[in-house]
Amino acid sequence: MNTKKNDTIKIIALGGVGEIGKNMYVTEVDGDIFVVDAGLMFPEDEMLGIDVVIPDFSYLTSNSERVKGIFLTHGHEDHMGALTYVLRKINVPVYGTKLTLALAREKMKEQEFSGSVDFHEINSNSILEFGTVSVSFFKTNHSIPDSVGVSINTSEGAIVHTGDFKFDQAATAMYKPEIGKMAALGEKGVLCLLSDSTDAEKPGYTPSESTVVEELSTVFYNAQGRIIAACFASDINRIQHLFDSAAANSRKVAVVGKSLKRVYDIALGLGYLTVDDDLIIPVDDIKDYSADEIVILTTGSQGEPIEALQKMAKQVHPQVNIKEGDTVLIAASPLKGSEVFIYKTIDMLYRAGATVVSSKKSVQVSSHGSQEELKFMIHLMSPKFFIPVHGEHKMLKAHKKVALACGVPEENIFIPDRGDVVEISGGKIRSTERVVAGNTLIDGIGVGDVGNIVLRDRRLLSQDGVLIVVVTLNKADRKIAAGPEVISRGFVYVRESEKLMTDSTALVREIVEKSISKESFDWPSMKQDIRDSLNHYLFEKTKRRPMIMPIIMEVK
Repeated sequence: MNTKKNDTIKIIALGGVGEIGKNMYVTEVDGDIFVVDAGLMFPEDEMLGIDVVIPDFSYLTSNSERVKGIFLTHGHEDHMGALTYVLRKINVPVYGTKLTLALAREKMKEQEFSGSVDFHEINSNSILEFGTVSVSFFKTNHSIPDSVGVSINTSEGAIVHTGDFKFDQAATAMYKPEIGKMAALGEKGVLCLLSDSTDAEKPGYTPSESTVVEELSTVFYNAQGRIIAACFASDINRIQHLFDSAAANSRKVAVVGKSLKRVYDIALGLGYLTVDDDLIIPVDDIKDYSADEIVILTTGSQGEPIEALQKMAKQVHPQVNIKEGDTVLIAASPLKGSEVFIYKTIDMLYRAGATVVSSKKSVQVSSHGSQEELKFMIHLMSPKFFIPVHGEHKMLKAHKKVALACGVPEENIFIPDRGDVVEISGGKIRSTERVVAGNTLIDGIGVGDVGNIVLRDRRLLSQDGVLIVVVTLNKADRKIAAGPEVISRGFVYVRESEKLMTDSTALVREIVEKSISKESFDWPSMKQDIRDSLNHYLFEKTKRRPMIMPIIMEVK
């Protein structure tokens, strides 16, 4: 620990609490800001047209001179996918392990980041000094190599961020967690533990990866035709299992999907994947082999596999389509909110003639610790204070129960909301204020230009469509020069609703003629009258509320 006393310690979650993904945590020590992770989240169903969601990090931009660095726990996009957007606003050092930084660089290239970045490669033995604070690291077991926890060491004890983790007793050397380092941190004194809550509702232990290896071997051995294996692009552990099973069953592997190919090339080049050269074939060479000699490893445009499988089932994938006799192996846990989409995709795969092996069998296991592993982490760290993170509110509450069972006093546990400033002082933990925190929506190249009003309009358009009313006026003569013309999009089928459209046109004409007959009139009032009258009439006739857009033009 440091000899100089640290007076003020604050912790702020800018994302990653009350939600899955978008992990971003601020630890503030005597004014110095240390940021752990900068992740993104895939949009929820009601975020129509949105590509990805990132944290609102305006607190960091307004305090950029105090930010000492961004520390990445691992290379998954929910922990480092927003890095490009952050670095466009603030110029700060970025610290991460070899694989994490390689994936971050590639992601930034994909997102067309043109600036320079001050990257610093660390490993689990690195110790970084920042005045009265030091930052150290420890290896964790996750589905991607080079995953680390981050310890921000103050005079009052360590602030420990676990990152994503589990404890797999059969983990290979590349994925083995450094339990001794974790215990050493606990012995020195952990002031506050911020721990992964993703699987806090699940009792017992997360099954070992070794069970997946056994199940994959069985599936590969029994499959008669081609095997199409779908997984997340960044699940390097699962990708290695699939390559091993293919080699053991004398099958060649074709890698399909830009995201997967990108991660595969990086991981292979850095030695995080072990694959014989003759195992991989180009996708165009599939036709040169019999069906029982082929494995097609695939993922989608965002690194998730289901969308690509649906295209294959519909026979519209540009490279590979489902054939009778294929075995489709879905080695990925469903993303939140995507369950219905997955079930529909599985049904389509069966219709296309495939046999589907999905999560009902042990071809995938979670990469997050269940309750017994969470207890183990708490016992190793022996924290004075505990903050559950990385999960929806129900998961954070479940993790609180786990901490209580481990003997952490209830008054020493704090469940934060985004933006809560959690201060630790005087032997107590409490929220003292709030900072701006929320969602920044990414749509195409637009960052944050789509807000609640735009989403509201998109929802209205998706529900009842739009009715566009076009009128051209001769203001000098106080006459209608052209129109009214009523155009329906997504509201009614015009050919079957001629009377409704005719009556709507007559109603608009009546409103316009009444307005322009007055001595003075203004267009905003006329537009509002059109909206109100049409809205009332159309709801009475159809029980629908389309968005009504009056367009009034003037000619001389």
